[in-house]
Amino acid sequence: MSDVAIVILNYNGRNYLEKFLPSVAQNSDGCEVIIADNCSTDDSISFLNTAYPDLRIIEIPSNLGFSAGYNFALERVQAEYYVLLNSDVEVTPNWTSPIISMMAKDQNIAAAQPKILSYDQKEYFEYAGAGGGQLDYLGYPFCRGRIFDELEKDNGQYDDVSQTFWATGACLFIRSEVYHQLGGLDDDFFAHMEEIDLCWRINSAGYTVMYNGESTVYHVGGGTLPKSNPRKTYLNFRNGLTLLVKNYSMGQLFTRLPIRILLDLVAAVKFTFSGSVKDGWAVIKAVIYFSTHISTILRKRIKVTKHKSKDVDYILYQQSIVYRYFLKGIRKYQDL
Repeated sequence: MSDVAIVILNYNGRNYLEKFLPSVAQNSDGCEVIIADNCSTDDSISFLNTAYPDLRIIEIPSNLGFSAGYNFALERVQAEYYVLLNSDVEVTPNWTSPIISMMAKDQNIAAAQPKILSYDQKEYFEYAGAGGGQLDYLGYPFCRGRIFDELEKDNGQYDDVSQTFWATGACLFIRSEVYHQLGGLDDDFFAHMEEIDLCWRINSAGYTVMYNGESTVYHVGGGTLPKSNPRKTYLNFRNGLTLLVKNYSMGQLFTRLPIRILLDLVAAVKFTFSGSVKDGWAVIKAVIYFSTHISTILRKRIKVTKHKSKDVDYILYQQSIVYRYFLKGIRKYQDL
């Protein structure tokens, strides 16, 4: 069993593997690098067999998506720490050491992420994770360095080491024991918000999630689903509602869920009248799915409750990020 296994989930990403795998291979001394292939139909496997004949490949029999794909692969990986790494990420020298060292010194740290900067605009933070993930009390995610689509320039303002609510799935360090103890990623999420759901469970179980700005990676983003894709809109809104029901107390749900659904419907109207009709319809479909599958989601909630040891409400941002961003005009995390 290795100490650190870097597992890259690939789906038709041959070009990304060719471009970014060299940086992982060169800068990850002492780590095992594994490719989990989500039943790609391009030449990813033949490329890997030729260019990296000694690299371990886990072939997944069908495209299971991000969540189930990783669950399938990680059942077959033995390591103390997993690093879930997107195929469109360029890593830097010594990128794993600060985070693994931090986690080794504090057994209560279950998950962590590095600083995530944009590959195309390296002086700016990247959408997925930025300087550490946060969540408002209605379940809307944002980051230090990114609120909705507003990205901050990296001026060293998040070069710290600090507790955060969630760590990005684009580059997620996690203890294997905790990953399996808490049931891994939710298969039904397929993709998007699944790491937030897992990190919520991690926090509720009494562990902490950390951000470490001493490590930096560069992320392209939107490699599988572009940011404007209606499928991505659907998954984000559907999974966002599921997230609340799985993890909030019943009292919190009664007061917060109706507000969240109302704001989601407002978003659908906004999408529609701004010309993004497909995105607007995607939000409506997400609400319909949520409403018709509530019994299934409630059953998941029972499993989550078994591992809860504390209420994590104190870690959440106790105001509406939607209100602060769209009505108050706040664009930077430090101005919240």
